Amino acid sequence: MSGFYADRQAAAPVRPEVLEAMLPFFAENFGNPQSLHSAGQRAARALQAAREQVARLINCLPEEIIFVSSGSEANNLAIKGLALASQARGKQIIISAIEHVSVIRAARFLEKLGFKTVQVPVDGYGLVDPGKVAEAINADTVLVSVMMANNEVGTIEPVAEIARFCRSKGVIFHSDAVAAAGNIPVDVRALGLEAMSLAADQFGGPKGAAALYLKKGTKITPLVDGGVQENNRRAGTENVPAIVGLGRAAELARLEMDNKVRRLTLLRDRLIRGALTGVDEVVLTGHPEKRLPHHASFCVKFIEGEAMLLGLDLNGIQVASGSACTSRSLRTSHVLTAMGLDPAVAQGSLVLTLLDGTGEEQVDYFLEKFPPVVRRLREMSPLYTRYLEERKDVHR
Repeated sequence: MSGFYADRQAAAPVRPEVLEAMLPFFAENFGNPQSLHSAGQRAARALQAAREQVARLINCLPEEIIFVSSGSEANNLAIKGLALASQARGKQIIISAIEHVSVIRAARFLEKLGFKTVQVPVDGYGLVDPGKVAEAINADTVLVSVMMANNEVGTIEPVAEIARFCRSKGVIFHSDAVAAAGNIPVDVRALGLEAMSLAADQFGGPKGAAALYLKKGTKITPLVDGGVQENNRRAGTENVPAIVGLGRAAELARLEMDNKVRRLTLLRDRLIRGALTGVDEVVLTGHPEKRLPHHASFCVKFIEGEAMLLGLDLNGIQVASGSACTSRSLRTSHVLTAMGLDPAVAQGSLVLTLLDGTGEEQVDYFLEKFPPVVRRLREMSPLYTRYLEERKDVHR
């Protein structure tokens, strides 16, 4: 066994079928979709085909798809664009306490323009209570944003219930589905969403391609001016190869969804059971059942996540400690803090996100190497030494 890559949330390989679909648009079919000549129109047709493929994945109209460069851009366009377009009606935004930093910072930016942000708390599993969202809505509320699934702990949120409350109050509801779309079934019509973010690199597509679903008739203020692209909602020459890749990845994700979810759920549960029984004082983070099929996350007491990450990497195992956007920060995860974890425990965060091709052999390899890495680090930990001494005193 040579190694195990389990940091899909940060980066994953582009599927061969996706790369094959992209390659002609780097050189052979290089036209600009806005050009009226034949080279431009070939690119325009490819763009439309990709729009239709993404629309089929989430059950919406092709014209309701806005292509952008990343999940963070999609979230910024949604939060800022929807709030600014609705500010005549009110200036309150509601988000959950565990949103991605791109949502939190977009809301913080709007506060400089006179908006107010209300953060709804979560429980110990990272679940948002729809009732608390409903309680926070008032006459000044114009936008609610709650993620579909948390990228750090894997918990899947009750977005359909939240959307019903928002709809009854006439409030726009956006969901950051970057961690979810392409990995679990997502139907924006059934869920009742007005806006939703997704990104290609989370389901076998390339980095640099993402989309914002915007329900027909929903007003949004563009953040990038300078052209008529994306129906005047996002200016800039389209990244045709990446968008073609997004479309092909969406098509494959839709066709393979049921089998993928079933297989990865079994592997995820095998990994979680093995980690919790193989090492003492390990806390599962996120909901044990309502979680992404490819996602396992823990906090290992008495040691730091970064040290575990490096120790595992020496054994050819790549994992994460917190989200990719915050893993270089020395601060405690805002997600784990919001869930009520002791900051000292939260420092031992470990996140594994499985590739579609992960097998039992790789999971078992992790379960073999994980305990000795933890044991070695705990031997150097004064916190663990103190814990053992206190336990001895209790049993005397």
